[in-house]
Amino acid sequence: MTSAPLAARLNNPSGPLFFPVTAYGPDGSVDLDTYRTHVRRGVEAGAAAVFACCGTGEFHALTPEEFERCVSAAVEAAEGRVPVVAGAGYGTALAVRYARLAEAAGADGLLAMPPYLVVAGQEGLLRHYREVAAATALPVVVYQRDNAVFTPETVVELARTDGIIGLKDGLGDLDLMQRVISAVRSEVPGDFLYFNGLPTAEQTQLAYRALGVTLYSSAVFCFAPELALAFHQALGNGDERTVEKLLDGFFRPFVELRDQGRGYAVALVKAGVRLRGLDVGEVRPPLHEPTEDHVKQLAELIERGYALLEEAK
Repeated sequence: MTSAPLAARLNNPSGPLFFPVTAYGPDGSVDLDTYRTHVRRGVEAGAAAVFACCGTGEFHALTPEEFERCVSAAVEAAEGRVPVVAGAGYGTALAVRYARLAEAAGADGLLAMPPYLVVAGQEGLLRHYREVAAATALPVVVYQRDNAVFTPETVVELARTDGIIGLKDGLGDLDLMQRVISAVRSEVPGDFLYFNGLPTAEQTQLAYRALGVTLYSSAVFCFAPELALAFHQALGNGDERTVEKLLDGFFRPFVELRDQGRGYAVALVKAGVRLRGLDVGEVRPPLHEPTEDHVKQLAELIERGYALLEEAK
């Protein structure tokens, strides 16, 4: 166990960042025992950090009470071996509440997701994230996506804000990201973290890595940690052959399957966890389950991915 600050613990990740799904029992309630098992297996498989109750973890579907219990369970399962970062979102008042619940549950940091529903200007967005950062002692990573898209000037101000340590990009505008990185580097001395937060980030990580962004989310790690870890290691080692083999044989086909249904970035991942033998239940509405045929295709794809690993040995 280490007490090093979150930014230092994430600076040189030993593996992918793990975004566990939230487990539900047959009655639809949160299944904390299965959730602990899921988190513990991910940590033992080589995750560099656990991002609990975020997008893949159906933050949108959890009550505040469920959220606090899940974050606490993730902290318990991680046992200090890796940091646990919790989601926080909705309007400012609720985002502050979730931030404080996460702090009380023992989280090491926050992933601040976009405000709910409204499309705000840069001044309002900046005020929102500053209030979230001021609400607790937890370091904050701001998630850029959907209705929370920032100018380079706003990211400079975020980087100047006490408690805000990084930006996770779920937009995919590489020109904007280059301008953001350049502006922050020029205006704010010190390390500011950047994350590739696009769905199935492995598919775009070569491009982000060229910008100097080495941190990325890995939903695939939820159900195929060996594949995600092999890809992460190959990237770090400059093993282009393995990177290309996994991209062509697994990640690209997975993305194409994921794009067959709305919400599959979560629902298909959860189906993958069930296919690998851990019953984490179904997604909650408004998400829906993948079709039977899509689950069958996923099973075949997972089998193909592991065969690629065998070939690489």
